[in-house]
Amino acid sequence: MKQRPRIYYTEAQKALMWDRWKAGDTLHEIGKLFDRPHTSIHTILSATGGIRPPARHRSRLALTMAEREEISRALAAGESIRCIARRLRRTASTISRELLRNDGRTCYRAAKADAAAWERARRPKACKLASNPALAQIVAVKLQGLWSPEQIAGWLKRTYPDQKELQVSHEAIYRTLFVQTRGALKKELLEHLRRTRGMRRSRHYTQKTPTHGRIVDAVPISERPACIEDRAVPGHWEGDLLFGDAYSQIATLVEWHTRYVMLVKLVDKDSYTVGAALARHAQTLPRQLYLSLTWDRGREMAGHKRFTLVTDIQVYFCDPQNPWQRGSNENTNGLLRQYLPKGIDLSAYSQDSLDAIARELNQQPRKTLGYRTPAEMFDACVASIG
Repeated sequence: MKQRPRIYYTEAQKALMWDRWKAGDTLHEIGKLFDRPHTSIHTILSATGGIRPPARHRSRLALTMAEREEISRALAAGESIRCIARRLRRTASTISRELLRNDGRTCYRAAKADAAAWERARRPKACKLASNPALAQIVAVKLQGLWSPEQIAGWLKRTYPDQKELQVSHEAIYRTLFVQTRGALKKELLEHLRRTRGMRRSRHYTQKTPTHGRIVDAVPISERPACIEDRAVPGHWEGDLLFGDAYSQIATLVEWHTRYVMLVKLVDKDSYTVGAALARHAQTLPRQLYLSLTWDRGREMAGHKRFTLVTDIQVYFCDPQNPWQRGSNENTNGLLRQYLPKGIDLSAYSQDSLDAIARELNQQPRKTLGYRTPAEMFDACVASIG
């Protein structure tokens, strides 16, 4: 079979790629726009870790193409360097250096000189982590401890408020990981990110197509009291199932005010088993700290009326296909995938093991809590009702 010729994408085509990538298109969808395989698109995007490189621009002080053409014409007419400089309102040394860089008076060509100047202007700035090994070591240790770049950046700012050299933004950490040519953080550290992918992906990208069953007499989230929405009062939880392989699952619960996480072992996902396990779990908490539970439309909570009767905890349900209405729980399930990857047998984990995982997650600082930990916040709530 005849091999297709190699394609060289123009800057306009690359700009279109980045626009579609930001909009959430897959590599295959972008490839169809150019009638090329997705691998050729991946080559372009992965070179900078899926992060769109900033647009290049010329310095306002640099010679323009029009000025270089004027220099070329003046040289052909035999004018002196000083004469050319006066007409362009430039110093004679600027014109002299321009000629020395570009083959001298006799061989100077405007287009060639302009292209060479544009190429010479590539001066990638050394990233902060590459020039500060001590800071890079701190970041690497925290990543190995399963901290997110955002948690690391917030903790550094809080811990070293007066030492700018020991602070770095979470974006700089991501870019250093994704763009390996920066050479500050090893590629192996990507395995410790919560989403173990090799390059940045758009927030609009999703492959999630949840299926929802009908729940009889479900109380919709729209009827949830307004006082819950501002997260000012503790005791309101979000819940969901986190699945391992095809035959195992656990229940995950997140408290809205403190982002405190609790995990509940399940032996099955039928509504009776789930409801009973959640009811037993509710008895381990002070009544003031378990006032309501918000769930999605999964059939595992079809027995919500029985659960409410036993616990006096009202259950609210999200609208169909709107998991963002349980945003804290959705985000927490993503964090838990570091500890409980997809496809593993969750039935092998005891309740004590799940409690240990939850405890570790609750001891990590959160940006939304001012880089305090959920454990600190929850303990304060318990003390306030003690």
